Amino acid sequence: MTRTFLLTAAVLGFLGVALGAFGTHALAALLAANGRADTFDTASRYHLLHAVVLIGIAWAASQANTDPQRRLIRWSGWLLTAGTIIFAGSLYLLAILNLGWFGAIAPIGGALLLAGWACLGVFAWRL
Repeated sequence: MTRTFLLTAAVLGFLGVALGAFGTHALAALLAANGRADTFDTASRYHLLHAVVLIGIAWAASQANTDPQRRLIRWSGWLLTAGTIIFAGSLYLLAILNLGWFGAIAPIGGALLLAGWACLGVFAWRL
């Protein structure tokens, strides 16, 4: 699981930097015209933050000694991964395409992020 979460963190981190740079440079005029530059920045910030958090999840997975601990940290990692993809992805799409209904998807990703953080908290509490 450690390797999986490290690879996931690497992919999310790479994509986060690439999308952030693309948005800042290639999409600046479009985002400004759509009035969505702040939305894109929020997506990028959450995207990169949770990529870094997954590095910590990978470390925590290597410290899990029992099956309940391993289950909790796995759930945390996968919920944070899915939450990042859905939350940031929907905001990226909202900012670029300017279709408001993408904004309705973001809370699903946000709920998954909260659940992932909660699992991490329970994992830490039980150490």
